[in-house]
Amino acid sequence: MTLRIRRVVTDHDKTGRAVLAADETLTGISGRPGHERCDLWKAPDGTVFRVVEYQPGVAPRSHRTETIDYAVVLSGQIEMELDGSVVRLRAGDTLVQQNTIHNWVNRGTQACVIAFVLLPATGAKSAVG
Repeated sequence: MTLRIRRVVTDHDKTGRAVLAADETLTGISGRPGHERCDLWKAPDGTVFRVVEYQPGVAPRSHRTETIDYAVVLSGQIEMELDGSVVRLRAGDTLVQQNTIHNWVNRGTQACVIAFVLLPATGAKSAVG
C-alpha cells in the first residue's frame, strides 16, 4: 500500500502575479493496518485537504473529529458505521459528516479511496477515539 499523489500549488510572487509554488509527489502515512492517508494541505485556520485509502479489512477505529468533513468517494466502496446504522458509499458518492462518531469499514475486495476536506467546527463536540 503506497498512496502517491501529485500536488500542484499556486501562489503569488512579490508583484502579485500568479505563479506555481509547488509541483511535487506526496506519499501517504499509515497509522493502522489497512489505512493510509496523505495530507495535501493544512491551512492556518485548521482546514485540512486529505486523501485516504482504506484497504479491505481495514482495522476499525470509531472516532469523532472536531470538524465538518466534506468527502467524495473516488474509487471503490465503503461502509460508514454510525450509532446503530450503516451507510454504504460508492465511487462518485459525496458525504457531509457533521462531527458524529463514526467508523469506516471496507468489506469489499478493492481499496476505497476518499478525498476529504475537513473544516474546524465551532462549538463541536470533543474528539474521541
